[in-house]
Amino acid sequence: MKVVKTEDAVGLVLAHDITAIIPGEFKGVAFKKGHIIQEDDVETLLRIGKEHIYIMEIKENQLHEDQGAIILAQYSCGRGVYFTEPSEGKSNIFASKKGLLKINKDLLYQINELGEICFATIHGDNKIEKDQLIGGCRVIPLVIAKEKMEKAKEMLLKGGPLIEVKDFQDLKVGLVITGSEVFKGRIKDRFGPVIERKIKAFDSKVTMKTIVPDELEYIKNAILDFKDKGAQLIIVTGGMSVDPDDKTPGAIKETGADIITYGTPVLPGSMLMMAYLDDVPVLGLPGCVMFSHTTVFDLLLPRIFAGEKINRKDILGFCYGGQCLKCSVCNFPNCHFGKGM
Repeated sequence: MKVVKTEDAVGLVLAHDITAIIPGEFKGVAFKKGHIIQEDDVETLLRIGKEHIYIMEIKENQLHEDQGAIILAQYSCGRGVYFTEPSEGKSNIFASKKGLLKINKDLLYQINELGEICFATIHGDNKIEKDQLIGGCRVIPLVIAKEKMEKAKEMLLKGGPLIEVKDFQDLKVGLVITGSEVFKGRIKDRFGPVIERKIKAFDSKVTMKTIVPDELEYIKNAILDFKDKGAQLIIVTGGMSVDPDDKTPGAIKETGADIITYGTPVLPGSMLMMAYLDDVPVLGLPGCVMFSHTTVFDLLLPRIFAGEKINRKDILGFCYGGQCLKCSVCNFPNCHFGKGM
């Protein structure tokens, strides 16, 4: 550190907090340690009696914390992401659009492992809204070695993007409602409106819908018909248990679809079936989707609408955090549910 005249300190880095006292109005920190002094700051400093101040000298092989934060933010942000100018060494990162948040967890860990760096995010693989906070990054000390920041930049360029937001696609959705009691008009369909509301949240809509009895051939033919008509997502509701009169799992298998899983390590939603008919995802939904606010269905939809191919490992990963607590006020996705390993 060195002492310089305040008038000569523009562009230099303040080595300590400076307190200001305005009787009856303000008492506190006017300028924080690490602040880069601007032309407009000089008069303020002089008014609070600071004609000389302690300045931190940054060596040729060092960077100021703000410069480090900019490097971290700039090279970590992919599509659909923006960052703020650093304040006190920290940049915040936000979504510039609605979509599926993707975070490279391995790369995030590696960047933090470099030391003297803090890079924190929310969980990925979830629906995110425009301008929602994703995370923040900063350099811990006031100055950091240029070599370390060059290493971080190289890692982010090679392995990135660390953070991106993928667009949701407008999918043609086919909905098959099963149940002889609904087909024959004995009871009103309550499943369809729930599915349509959830699909609407992704700016899509159910474009094909039919109600069929609990008979394997009817269900199978409805699925194949929707496939022929160009459905990009087919949802079949009900009849998913192991009871003899529940025909949906068998019907999905009979279409020739590739079964990814029948059963998931998620509660509610353990009886869900996930399959692909060629490249079209087919979901067999258990009854819990109709009356539970959040289920495994809500974990899969964002990734499906972002065009991701779901595999068995993805679904097995839900086991850690797969128990919904059924809170009186649901905060999903801002909770542990379905965050996985």
